Amino acid sequence: MRPLTNGLARAAVRVKPSAFAGTFVALAMAAAIVSACGILLETGLRASVPPQRYAGASVVLAADQRVHYVIGHGDGRSEESEQVPDRARLDASLVATAARTPGAAAAAPDVTFPLRTAHGALTGHGWGAAPFTGVALASGSAPREGEAVLSPGAARAAGTGVGGRITVTAPDGRHTFRVSGVTRKAGGADGDGLTAWFTDRRARALTGHPATVDVVLVRPRTGTGSDRLAAHLERTVQGAAHSPREHTGGGRGAVEEPSLANAREMLIALGGSFGGIATAVAVFTIAGTVALSVGRRGRETALLRAIGATPRQIRRSVAAEALLVAPLAGAVGLLPGCALARWWFGQLEEKGAIPGPVELSISWIPLLVAVGAGLLTSLLAGLMAARRPARIPPGRALGEAAVERLRPGVIRTVLGVAALVGGCVMTGVAASASGDDAANAALGVVILFMLAVALLGPVIARLCAWLIGLPLRAGPAPAHLASANSRANARRLASAITPIVLAMAFASTLVFMHTSEDHAGARQRRAGIVADQVISAPEGLPSGTAARAAAVRGVAVSVGLLRPGALVPVGSGDGRWLRTAAAQGVSGSGRDLAAVQDLDVREGRLDALGPGRVAVDGLLAKAAHARVGHRLALHLADGTTISPTVVAIYGRGLGIAELTLPRTALSGHVTSAYDSHVLVRDAEGADRKAVTAALGRRLGEDVTDRDGYAAAQEEERKLNAWANTVMAGVLGGFAAVAAVNTLVMTVLDRRRELGMLRLIGTTRRQVLGMVRWEALRGDGAPGPRGAAPHDAEAEPWKP
Repeated sequence: MRPLTNGLARAAVRVKPSAFAGTFVALAMAAAIVSACGILLETGLRASVPPQRYAGASVVLAADQRVHYVIGHGDGRSEESEQVPDRARLDASLVATAARTPGAAAAAPDVTFPLRTAHGALTGHGWGAAPFTGVALASGSAPREGEAVLSPGAARAAGTGVGGRITVTAPDGRHTFRVSGVTRKAGGADGDGLTAWFTDRRARALTGHPATVDVVLVRPRTGTGSDRLAAHLERTVQGAAHSPREHTGGGRGAVEEPSLANAREMLIALGGSFGGIATAVAVFTIAGTVALSVGRRGRETALLRAIGATPRQIRRSVAAEALLVAPLAGAVGLLPGCALARWWFGQLEEKGAIPGPVELSISWIPLLVAVGAGLLTSLLAGLMAARRPARIPPGRALGEAAVERLRPGVIRTVLGVAALVGGCVMTGVAASASGDDAANAALGVVILFMLAVALLGPVIARLCAWLIGLPLRAGPAPAHLASANSRANARRLASAITPIVLAMAFASTLVFMHTSEDHAGARQRRAGIVADQVISAPEGLPSGTAARAAAVRGVAVSVGLLRPGALVPVGSGDGRWLRTAAAQGVSGSGRDLAAVQDLDVREGRLDALGPGRVAVDGLLAKAAHARVGHRLALHLADGTTISPTVVAIYGRGLGIAELTLPRTALSGHVTSAYDSHVLVRDAEGADRKAVTAALGRRLGEDVTDRDGYAAAQEEERKLNAWANTVMAGVLGGFAAVAAVNTLVMTVLDRRRELGMLRLIGTTRRQVLGMVRWEALRGDGAPGPRGAAPHDAEAEPWKP
């Protein structure tokens, strides 16, 4: 039996390869998309960077960079975590604690922070970490108070050397230091980039958080291994604030490169979330294509049953065909899948979303999963499509091969109706919800309706064919015939439209949700910024810029904006989670802020803003169950927990910021405490052009108006827009190929029937017109099967 069924499968593929060409193309395309997403997912899981600055430190002590929280109760209790928006830091007292740890020879703090100079940006460090990072003096001496050591590159850029002076701009203003030395890298390398070193105390002061350090670098004594020292440190610092973690080996690179965590989350989300959507679309497309391919050979299956083939032999033959075609098609699709993943990864790296040292990981796991998913889907789809023709009596099988069965299966209909009803209910939920709840409900609407389309495809196709066929039946003969063909072959039409509907629905959701959010945000920004001038700089503005701007003649109000992120608990019960929210720290009072921003306050008073108080966007307040007068627990950019009192709820958080707090509440919890912008309101009757010119002269920064500010803010969202557009393009391209593939398959199956139309007098132009009308309707299904007997020997139609 086994040789017979395998022989039938091989003969079918060898004698009629065109019957399997469409399945081959669909499987190859699916393998390409699934493998590309799998490669990105694996890269996110495996992403790492080798330690460079910290290569000389055996153990690196750093704060836990995730905020942990508990959801559920009892047996359902579980711990979740979220990455902090900026960087969590350690108390500076841990340096002395680490130095006293058994097995530790020395310990030093390290801080990394940005600085501005007239010649470009610098990176600042404390000199205590220099011996641990391979940095030594080439000339001069170590820095003392009021002194700095420069790397060779920084000294050349500033045009200075030992004994000279350099002026830097820190978040708290400008400072001038004497250059006490110039460094060299161990091994003779030319410096350490554009870098400046200060005394440890001065470096911590320049960061804006003098009581904390980024990491503690620890070196072991002779005879003590790094793992043993890490174990001693774990016991020593247990219970300290921010849950210190010990890092050795390759783990030091992740501490050195904070952006790695965000890159990993983005790659995992891209490969996992989008990969899941793409895989679902691919599975439906493969299933529809395989079912169409098996259905095209319904006549041969019926004849095999008539001459004595058993149902088991039919099923084994279909399974053998899948085993013959699917692995080869999947293998062919792996090469373009790897190319797509490499291009995608390269684009993200070029846009700065992925650190340079991270490399694309390609292993056998995602490739095997892609091929295996296609094989399993084609096998199951083929067996399901062959189940009925293999089970029913041979005479009935011949009859159903001649005329398409109109009544769909009971189980399929019940499930499809349930999905349709669920989609309608979820639509009502989405319409009544807002914010994150509405977005999540919208995705559920798409999934339920797409499931309904997949299950009720023949019924929907017949209804669409009837509805769209109304104007066609009033048209010329080709249009009328196309309408009749579509109604008579609704199952074939469903095979054509289901993958297209699935892909286009998900692609449209990705694009339109993002564009809708962008449109709403842009409208809120343009309505909410009422300042006359906006001061900005690429590297940020020191905190004193707002006060200096206020001293310019003609300026009534000047407010500086610091824009970090924050984590806010939203939801309730088991659905509680931490959401990243955009925050703004404002200098000045709430009354000053109201003069340059119209936040559309709906509850409370903005002029009550002050220490220990916060104003919240309405959508976020609803999700977090926050009300005026109540406290809102939130986590700042470095993970620090605060509970300010809500004094106002406003309506333009999507375009401006979801949280508004005093600047002093945020500045000590970010790596770079530079203001992103300073908003200026002119005095009544002041000459705007004169004020703009005076601000430019006094501050030496870029001065624009509210329209320029809005345009700059929209520019920052381009990465998200690009990512969504690419994902939509991948799904749209897949839908286009699936449509062409299905149309070609159905037209190839029509050669006998189209030839018959030519024999009874239909002109070539009429036949081509009919095919064009069917393609515009989205099917290309063959004409009525009952039009000619199965053994009619009509010549194939050739264009």
